[in-house]
Amino acid sequence: MATAKGKSGWILIVFILSGLVVGGLLGEIASSIDFLWWLGYSQTFGLPTPLELDLNIIQLTFSIIFKINIASIMGMVAGIFIYKKI
Repeated sequence: MATAKGKSGWILIVFILSGLVVGGLLGEIASSIDFLWWLGYSQTFGLPTPLELDLNIIQLTFSIIFKINIASIMGMVAGIFIYKKI
């Protein structure tokens, strides 16, 4: 996952994930402000009930839920933009 300028693809993933986290946090904060409520509009998807595998020796439980809001999408785009500028 290398790019033309010799940048690492892992750095892009870090920027995207950082943008998602910071944007999600800002979206949660902005949802309580009257004129910025739309930044906190979110959608949740994933496995709400855990998937269990019981092998009598070991028991595995797996569940994953994503909650993405408008601000986290904007943060992801900002992370990609910053990556391209650096």
